[in-house]
Amino acid sequence: MLKTETRAFTFEVRADENKEHGHFLSGVPIVYDQRTDLGWYDEIIARGALDMTDLKDVRFLIGHDLSMVPLARSRNNNKNSTMQMEVGDKGMSIRVDLDIENNADSRKLYSATRRGDISGMSFTFVVDGDSWDDIDSDHPTRTIRSIKRVYEVSAVAFPAYEGTSLEARSQDAAPDGARASLESARAEAQKRQDDEKRAAAIKSLEKWRVKP
Repeated sequence: MLKTETRAFTFEVRADENKEHGHFLSGVPIVYDQRTDLGWYDEIIARGALDMTDLKDVRFLIGHDLSMVPLARSRNNNKNSTMQMEVGDKGMSIRVDLDIENNADSRKLYSATRRGDISGMSFTFVVDGDSWDDIDSDHPTRTIRSIKRVYEVSAVAFPAYEGTSLEARSQDAAPDGARASLESARAEAQKRQDDEKRAAAIKSLEKWRVKP
């Protein structure tokens, strides 16, 4: 069963305005080929991981508050959506059009971002393809090769980790689910090893079995 995961990055989030989009935020919440220390392991989102991702209905929230009215929404990522998502060579960039005249939350978020008080975004997603290196080591590396779906993107005041930071992270500060992902991967690796040993043993017995 695929599980949802959440990652939060610190990066430049810009608040701007123009005649076409009014007041808007822009940034790059998902970056390819960037190694990040999650405490239990390093993680890399491989180039192309978003090629087949379901982006049909993605909401923009504050702090992953699912009870709030979305500040913007991408529906099939069409030109009329209030959130535009663009997948390119470096990852996924977004533009969020905010209604600061009629929405108090949008107004506060725009102001806080413009002042530099908001410096991160977080996204909730489902992985359907990954690989692990040095799985039995104290600090393995996970490479996410395919993201099945992105559910929502949030502006966050306290990002879980900096997307550009290579500083060691404590395991206590790791994102929710990081330890579970590692334990699940190790269990799967152990099962494969056990199955291979069992198959080799059966093959060896059959080789020496006396034919009638």
